[in-house]
Amino acid sequence: MKLNFYILKSSLVGALGGLLFGFDTAVIAGTTQALTQTFHLTPAQLGLTVSIALWGTVLGAMTSGVLGDRIGSRKALRIMAALYVVSALGCGLAWSWPSLLLFRFIGGIGVGGSSVLGPVYIAELAPAKLRGRLVGMFQFNVVLGILLAYFSNYIISGLHLGVAEWRWEFAVAAVPALLFGIFLFTVPSSSRWLVTQNRVDEARQVLQMLGSPSAEEELNEIVASIHSDRQAKHESVFQRRYLLPLLLAITLGAFNQLSGINAILYYLNDIFAAAGFSQVSSNVQAVIIGLMNLLATSLAMSVIDKVGRKTLLLIGSVGTAAALGGVAYKFHTGQASSSLLWLLIAFIFFFAISQGSVVWVYISEIFPNRVRSKGQGVGSSSHWIMNAVIAALFPMIAAHSKAAPFAFFAAMMAIQFVLVLLFFPETKGKSLEQIQAKLGIS
Repeated sequence: MKLNFYILKSSLVGALGGLLFGFDTAVIAGTTQALTQTFHLTPAQLGLTVSIALWGTVLGAMTSGVLGDRIGSRKALRIMAALYVVSALGCGLAWSWPSLLLFRFIGGIGVGGSSVLGPVYIAELAPAKLRGRLVGMFQFNVVLGILLAYFSNYIISGLHLGVAEWRWEFAVAAVPALLFGIFLFTVPSSSRWLVTQNRVDEARQVLQMLGSPSAEEELNEIVASIHSDRQAKHESVFQRRYLLPLLLAITLGAFNQLSGINAILYYLNDIFAAAGFSQVSSNVQAVIIGLMNLLATSLAMSVIDKVGRKTLLLIGSVGTAAALGGVAYKFHTGQASSSLLWLLIAFIFFFAISQGSVVWVYISEIFPNRVRSKGQGVGSSSHWIMNAVIAALFPMIAAHSKAAPFAFFAAMMAIQFVLVLLFFPETKGKSLEQIQAKLGIS
């Protein structure tokens, strides 16, 4: 099957969930100072304001798979689009701190749901030879969404809206969310889901529309695959024989956040403010960092199959540890303003070319087919829970010592280097069966 208009269009629409994912999680960076003043937040309350969305993300990620199986990824994504709209408008119109928390939690459910449903929708439609690149569009859009959030904050800050500025920064996300919901009515359900609902004729029509050269043969493969999946549906991933891949997935998911990546992205404007930069200057520098994130992610996607997952993780561990150590030293000596931007750019570069691009690929490779989605869920849960914890604690720790969080993150990256070097197998160029044999999975 070749790439045609319908495959490209459906993949782009599914990937829009990633753009909203990135936008919704990063837009908070431009509002933290205004929210602190408006609602008189303590560092602990600010941490809760940021992290409450992440607890919603955990809930969304854990429950959306069941929803997608029941009503299909396309319809489930429409619900996520509605949650994005409600969250954006609700945060923009928030009349109290508790109401803001509620609407951020709702947005978090949308983020968690789309983080699972978007890639699944694309993967179920994409032909095998194009699946990696098309699913990769989702991760690319997440990073693009982060950049657009920073750019949007910069544009809105230049409109001189005063005390209403933070409300517009939240509310503007309703526009792409609404478009996402509308576009989802123009793309088909996946043939795989249609088969699970015994709508075989519709599944055949979708395959033909997507340009399958042998729709009947592919349909038979889908039917056989679903039959096999149903037989293995009740197998638990929490078994002794899966201990090593479980430990690898949990470790990689947790250390992805112990790098401090999302704490830095969420509190980026506060970090620059602590170094003496103005609000406008902070917004400009956030855009620069968001652009580096996008460029480095693009680079990583082009070299991950050549350089290898383990090698990229090792390079990233060294680079991020050095950059974070530099940030900690600069804050400790009171000289952060002199080179903070360049150190954070270096950090983002090394993170994006390593963990940012490797984590989901690696976790998806180390589990056998029969428990792959469950193993991916374990790694994802480890990632999001650690994300929420760090986002909640960061402002409280930074209030006592600006250098301490970065010193901690640098130490975690040094530990990650040792763990990856000693325990993580390289999966580059190996079939899934070869990887399973290397991990001792029967």
